[in-house]
Amino acid sequence: MKLVISDDYQDCVRNLTCFAGLASYDVSIFTDTLTDTDALAMRFADADALILIRERTPIDRALLQRLPRLKFISQTGRAANHVDLSACTEAGIPVAAEGDATNAAAELTWALLLSISRQLVSQANAFKAGKWQTALGTALRGRTLGIAGYGRIGAMVARYATAFGMHVMVWGNRENTTARAIADGYEVVADRQRFFARCDVLSLHARLTSQSRGMITAADLAAMKPTAILLNTSRAELIEPGALVAALQSGRPGFAGIDVHENEPIFDITYPLLQLPNVLTTPHIGYVEEDTYERYFGFAIEQVRAWENGSALNLLNPEVWEHRRA
Repeated sequence: MKLVISDDYQDCVRNLTCFAGLASYDVSIFTDTLTDTDALAMRFADADALILIRERTPIDRALLQRLPRLKFISQTGRAANHVDLSACTEAGIPVAAEGDATNAAAELTWALLLSISRQLVSQANAFKAGKWQTALGTALRGRTLGIAGYGRIGAMVARYATAFGMHVMVWGNRENTTARAIADGYEVVADRQRFFARCDVLSLHARLTSQSRGMITAADLAAMKPTAILLNTSRAELIEPGALVAALQSGRPGFAGIDVHENEPIFDITYPLLQLPNVLTTPHIGYVEEDTYERYFGFAIEQVRAWENGSALNLLNPEVWEHRRA
């Protein structure tokens, strides 16, 4: 069986322990990202199955129509917004997805916050340039962390904040979010302007849906303190298009730690966030660490092997499997 793994930027998958599970397969691994449908159709033409790394390659109806040999898609991670599930179902292609990066994403969120608050990058660079103690950092104890999106990652970041002596408040008026946050001992703030105005640190952890796209507006950012820090390790599209750069240029909020971007990957050194002195930005590395990759690909490989052996595992469109069995 021909199996294609796409978008392995670091060319690291073949070195994972779990990769041994594909020893009996004809595997092709690609380390770059293609967006052109013609190029993708050529790359995947002989594939019986695909293993997709997160949301790096979109699989839409037009592409699927040019892949008559494709029979199965195995997704690393649970998010599969880049796959046209309806088109896959119509084509009889099962799509399986499992795995999360809760710990890794939460850890990077906190790394960005510590780096910004204590000015680690600028202080280290100044030291290398022959300077000594060029500015004052900011402690976290006693300050207020606001969380937008109180799921697994948001809850973990809240626990980190508590350990550092911060006050935690959660933005929301959804009953399940409110109940979980209150049960965990955190303040819930439904008033939008009050929430943003009180944040010393704002951390975004909402899933990207049609309802959450653009949920953070220019007006929300303008209500923040000039000393506030915004962190986004979730999805760039949670913020209204163009609002973040404009807000940072105007000084509200004063700083940002950003790991997620629209139109990834980005190789343009003139990318606006790279030009701002009050931004620490990374190339979407929140989930890019060894333990997470072993877990992601362990699930993805297990899903492929289960499908080949005639069983279903972690299917997003189980109706395809039920129809096949019937």
